Amino acid sequence: MSREIALVVNPTAGGGRGARLTAPIVRRLERAGHRVRCLAGSSGLEAEELARKAVADGTDALVALGGDGLVHLTLQAVAGSGVPLGIIPAGTGNDIARAVGVPLRDPAAAADIVAAGHTRPIDAGRCGSRWFAGVLGAGFDSAVNERANRMVRPSGRAKYDLAMLAELRTFRPVPFTLELDGETWQTPAMLVAVGNSPSYGGGMRVTPDAKLDDGMFDVLVLGPLSRPAFVRVFPRVYRGTHVTHPAVTIRRARVVSLAAAGVVAYADGERFGRLPLTCTAVPGALQVLAPEPA
Repeated sequence: MSREIALVVNPTAGGGRGARLTAPIVRRLERAGHRVRCLAGSSGLEAEELARKAVADGTDALVALGGDGLVHLTLQAVAGSGVPLGIIPAGTGNDIARAVGVPLRDPAAAADIVAAGHTRPIDAGRCGSRWFAGVLGAGFDSAVNERANRMVRPSGRAKYDLAMLAELRTFRPVPFTLELDGETWQTPAMLVAVGNSPSYGGGMRVTPDAKLDDGMFDVLVLGPLSRPAFVRVFPRVYRGTHVTHPAVTIRRARVVSLAAAGVVAYADGERFGRLPLTCTAVPGALQVLAPEPA
């Protein structure tokens, strides 16, 4: 069946990979019989506005060609609308695509998933009027993002590695007040991660058992650690084995409130806002274009 697909493009994603992929992806989708309308904003705000307009105009599917940041912007337009969201990964992290099962290094295969039209309902986190699909983090990880965003050089992953080393020299545990489904918990923490999906930051499995369709968040709290201990435990996050460390606690909840003085939260790698925030897991808020079950 022919459909109209609104393709939202981040031309700078992956060091220009988004721009290079646009024409071949459009050709592949058109060969599959679909009508493709390309949308490329000059800023994140404009990209989100274009996505919202496409949904309001009745597009049959909204597809993000870029990284997690663009997925985050486009899901603001489709969450709760029933319009399917497709992902063609072209960024650095691509954690949301990874969670959904979209191939990360095969854009043609990702486009074929979009063309096939199979949808899967997944949950999303709602904080006020904003949504996230992956992980919301507050504390050390968000402080690293804040520092990296102020840096001009270097670019890519190296910027975040340098920001992490610099932040580690001065960061101290933060007194957090959490409320998990109505239960209050006050604790000092290096970071708090609210996971709708397992990973962030390009494959860091911070909440490795989080599921996209269980109507719950996995909430990780990393308690106070010395700098040497943090450096030792950090590499384990890529395998998800950090959860056995005594400083790590994971709880599950549907509604999570976070409060901490001076802390900014990031979600799906994007600046989300200052605490306090209350997040609700909304079952089936997103319809994503995903591989058909085996």
